[in-house]
Amino acid sequence: MLTRTGRFPNLTKHNEYEPPDEIAIAFPGEILREVSVSSRKKRGNDQQGTGAGEAVPTATERSRSWPCLRQFAVFVENRVGRLHELLRLFESHEIRVVALSIANSVDCAFVRIMVHDADRGREILQFSKFAFAEIDLIGVELPDGPQPFVQICLALLQAELNVQYTYPLLYNRGGRGAIALYVDDVDLALQTLNEKGLKIVTESDLLLDDEMF
Repeated sequence: MLTRTGRFPNLTKHNEYEPPDEIAIAFPGEILREVSVSSRKKRGNDQQGTGAGEAVPTATERSRSWPCLRQFAVFVENRVGRLHELLRLFESHEIRVVALSIANSVDCAFVRIMVHDADRGREILQFSKFAFAEIDLIGVELPDGPQPFVQICLALLQAELNVQYTYPLLYNRGGRGAIALYVDDVDLALQTLNEKGLKIVTESDLLLDDEMF
């Protein structure tokens, strides 16, 4: 059944659906495990925690100061104009894209995208025809010094944490940038980075515009 939303009257809501079976053929390995973990989190909303395989709190349970950032993993057909259509969905509603990473294959693409307002971003995707999943990532501000990336990676290495992937965030506070990290144990990574005195980037930070924007 299709419904209209008052917040975005020009969009039609579609029931959420699982990515098509051919995704498993096009994206074996880490990408499928990443989305599989996210699906288990979503189905277990009556649980608590942010570690692998645990529940992701709903929008009413987590505030802007929640230590994890939300990434949308969007499946798109490998057709001309589909990426443009996805990005236009966000930017036409004044939702700023702060990170973008694409894994491509012959038939489809897997787009990792992060926006400055995850709640509005989720609503946009729910009222679109794109299949997507939500995944928790950690945002870390780059520290001062000649080797900021080494400092972050060393902290995680000492805790024996595995970084599955990372990409930069469109973020600038006081001349410092930031990166997003997908790790195998979110809770331990947050604890480790905090103990090392590194600043965790929250959704509240992404809502604040800086001079670079």
